[in-house]
This record gives sequence, structure tokens and C-alpha cells, in this order.
Amino acid sequence: MREDRLEESTLVERARAGDVAAYEQLVVRYQDLAIRTAWVVTGAAGEAEDAAQEAFVKAYLALGRFRAGAPFRPWLLQIVVNEARNRRKSAGRRASLTLRAAALHRVDSEPSPEAASLAGERNQALLDAINHLREEERLVVACRYFLGFSEAETAETLRCPRGTVKSRLSRALGRLRNELSVTLGDHEHTLDTTNDLEQTAHG
Repeated sequence: MREDRLEESTLVERARAGDVAAYEQLVVRYQDLAIRTAWVVTGAAGEAEDAAQEAFVKAYLALGRFRAGAPFRPWLLQIVVNEARNRRKSAGRRASLTLRAAALHRVDSEPSPEAASLAGERNQALLDAINHLREEERLVVACRYFLGFSEAETAETLRCPRGTVKSRLSRALGRLRNELSVTLGDHEHTLDTTNDLEQTAHG
């Protein structure tokens, strides 16, 4: 991990100095993650790809403002999220999470047959409940559970304090627990929402 961070830092510094090939390596490294992040916001594959591509261009043009030594990934994903939000607003649509966007396109794991076939009433009910959350809550849940970001990375990506991430996540989990207990029936009152999210995100 430390070697990767050092390599990333070197690539960023070379890119800031005008080395296009170094920036292209960063694009290759983060392209899938950028598209998945944009997909969580836009809910549409085409728009997510366009948003990610435009975000990479804007990030390259903004490299002069990047703070040397800072983590590159959260900084880049801030730009991706902003671009995706702008595109969603222009299209006048509300974003929607799907298993395809949230589970099948995880970079760090192969899709399982269960995830590929949108397995189970429980997973679908959970995703439906996530779609009913407010945007700020939905994005925190997506960052933490579907994109695998740490609390600090989520805060940086969404440009809010870590305390805000905690409170939004806590509120979102409470809403999900309440909705799922109604949707899935009385026998599901004791469901573990956090565990369900992790299982759904990992297929």
C-alpha cells in the first residue's frame, strides 16, 4: 500500500510537471472507480462514462491547484461527483442505485452468479429502500458500502466533515432498517442492516 502511494505521488508530480503519459497511467488506474462513482450519482451508464471522462479532463486542468503530497483519489472523486451531479441535474432525473452499478462493477472482485442475476428479494428490497433515501444519505451509503471508501475518503469525496458522514450514515441506516422491517415483514425486525449492505455490495 505504501509503495502504491509513493508510486501515485510520483505519477501526480510528473503529471503536474506536464508529463501526459504519467497522467494517462493515473486515468487507467482510476477509470473504473470513477465510472462506478459517477454511476452511483447519475444512475445511467452513458452519463456515468461521460461524467468520468469529463472529470478526468477537468482534473488534469486543475492539477496546478492540487496540494502536493495529498491523496489523489479523494481529490479526483470530488471532481467526478460534482460532474455527475451537474449532469444529473441537467437531465432532470433522480439517481438510482442498481445491483449492476453497485455490485457487479466492483473493481476488486468478480461478480458472483447471485449478484449477476440480481439475487433475492432481500437484496432488491434493500436497494429499493436505498433509492428512497435523500441524496446526501444515499451517497454516504454508496461511498461506504458499495464503493468501499473509508470514512475519511467519504468525507473528502463528498466535501463534508467526518462528523457529518457519521451522522448521515447513522440516519440512513435507521431509515433503511425501518423501511425494510415493513417491506420484509414483522419477522425481519431484527435484521442487521449493516451486514445486509455489506453482503449486497459484495454480491
